[in-house]
Amino acid sequence: MFGISVTAVLKDMNFINKFIMITLKGIDPQMIANNLEPSEPIHPGELLKEEIEYRGISQKKLAERTGISYTVLNEVLNCKRAVTTEYALLFEAALGIEAGMWIRIQADYNMQIARKNKSFAERLANVRKVAVAF
Repeated sequence: MFGISVTAVLKDMNFINKFIMITLKGIDPQMIANNLEPSEPIHPGELLKEEIEYRGISQKKLAERTGISYTVLNEVLNCKRAVTTEYALLFEAALGIEAGMWIRIQADYNMQIARKNKSFAERLANVRKVAVAF
């Protein structure tokens, strides 16, 4: 998909807390690329899949290296299962990509999915209304 190693991209990416916006004098913060949220959340499994394909590592080989069952690994790579702390540490050991990065990507993905949930968004709005009274 990307044509370059995801490792290189991930090491240079700056994961910005959603509540910290970059500001530049005279520019609407919503128009700064680093402040934009992707239209579709990116699951860490997508990036992991790109990385192992780039390195020429099969899913079967990565499953063997990490001790994760092939089925579970395949579910992670196909965005059907979350990257847990344990999986992140195993990927770090096998691929040399910091475990914390996988966890941050998963957390960002989870928050984006939660924000897109309309009933949860209404609940958040109600909590914010009540919190103003504090």
